[in-house]
Amino acid sequence: MTTRILPVVGETDAARSITTLLSQLPDAEPAGPVGDSTTLIDTLARLAAESIDELPEVVLVHERIGPVPALELIREVALRFPAVGVVLVTTDPSPGLFSAAMDSGARGLVGMPLSYEELAQRVQAAAAWTVGVRRHLGQGADVFTGPGGIVVTVSGAKGGVGTTLTAVQLALAAKASGMNTALADLDLQSGDIASYLDVQFRRSIVDLASIQDISPRVLQDAVFIHPTGLGLLLAPGEGERGEEINERSVRQIVSALRNRYDVVVIDCGTQMNSANAAAIEMAETTVLLTTPDVVSVRAAKRMVRLWDRLQIRKAEETVTVVNRHTRSTEIQPALIERITGTRVAKVTIPANFKELQASVDAGRMQDLEAKSTVKQAMWGLAGELGLVKIPEPTEKKQGKFKGEADRGSIRVRRGRSK
Repeated sequence: MTTRILPVVGETDAARSITTLLSQLPDAEPAGPVGDSTTLIDTLARLAAESIDELPEVVLVHERIGPVPALELIREVALRFPAVGVVLVTTDPSPGLFSAAMDSGARGLVGMPLSYEELAQRVQAAAAWTVGVRRHLGQGADVFTGPGGIVVTVSGAKGGVGTTLTAVQLALAAKASGMNTALADLDLQSGDIASYLDVQFRRSIVDLASIQDISPRVLQDAVFIHPTGLGLLLAPGEGERGEEINERSVRQIVSALRNRYDVVVIDCGTQMNSANAAAIEMAETTVLLTTPDVVSVRAAKRMVRLWDRLQIRKAEETVTVVNRHTRSTEIQPALIERITGTRVAKVTIPANFKELQASVDAGRMQDLEAKSTVKQAMWGLAGELGLVKIPEPTEKKQGKFKGEADRGSIRVRRGRSK
C-alpha cells in the first residue's frame, strides 16, 4: 500500500533533506512540507472534514517547528487525530527525549542527520500502526476527526464589554440543550465566573498547572460541578497565583477538557498572556466581544492585529459579537466588520441592563428569566456558533387526526425557533 507522509518542518535546508529522502522510500507518497504548527492542525482538520481517507498515515514533526513546541504539537495531533502516526525528527535522539516523545503520543523518533534505513523503519512502523488502528476503529466518518467536543474562547476587546456574562450564558445555553458542557476561567487575575454563578470553591485551575499528565480522575477533582450541571474550572481566588499557569499547562488542560466534554467555553478576559493565547490558538471558534462605540471598536481592531502578529488567530477566523447594540447608534455591525476585518455574528446582544441587574447583583445568572431579550440573544448566539444540540424532528402522527397532529407540530417548531 502507499504510505502518505506529511513532513512538518520550518527550516528550508532541513525540509529539503527530509523530502528528498522521503521520496526515495518504497511506496511512499510525501506531501509538500508544512511550515508551522498552526498550518498543520488546519490542514489535518480540513482533510478529516473532507474524508478520512484523505488523512496522511504518517506525520513527521521536526523538533524546531513553531510556534507550538514539537512535543506539545505531537500531543495535540495525537489527541485530535488519534489514527495518524507521528514521528519526531531530532538532532538529540536521547533516551530522555524518546521517553518524552512517547508520552506525548509519538509513534517513533528518528535522529538527524537522517539515514535511509532508520527513516524507512520508523515510517513503516508508524504506518503499520496507523493501518491497524483504522482497521480496528472502522471507517466511520466521525472516528478520526478528533476526540471530544468544541472549544470556544470568549475574549473582550476591552474591560467592561460583557465578556464573562456572555461566556456564562453561552455555557448555560449549551448545557440546557443537552450538551455535556464545561466553563473554564482563564481570566487568571480577576476571573468572576464564580461570582456570576454563586459558587464557593476550594480548587481552581492552578491545581492542574504542575501536573504532567492530566488523567480523567485528576480533572474531575479540579472541576466544580454546578447545580445546573456545568463543569466549572475556576480562576484562583488569589490573582497572583495565575502566574503558575503557562502555555504548556493550558494546552494540556484544554486537551483534557476537550476529551471529557462536548462543549468547552473559555473566558479569556481582556488581557493577553501566553496562557489564554494558547487557548485561543487551540479553539475551534474564537469570539471577540465589543460594544458599538469608538473606543471599544478600536480596541477590537488592535486585538485582532495582535493575534495576527503573534500567529494566534487570523482576522477572518474570528467571530466578533456586538454587545449593547441599539438601532440608533452610529456604529453598526456592518461597519465593525469592515473595520476589524472579522466576521461579525448575525446575532447582536441588545442594550438592556435592567433585565440583568437583579441576577448580576445576586450572583445567580442561571436564574435570569427566559423572557429576557438579552438572554434570548445570547442563547441565539450559542445556536449560531453551533454550541447547542438541535432536537431531531419527530415523525408526524398517522391516523384519523393527522391534520391536527401536523398543525400541532408546526406550532411546536415555531415555538422552538423563537
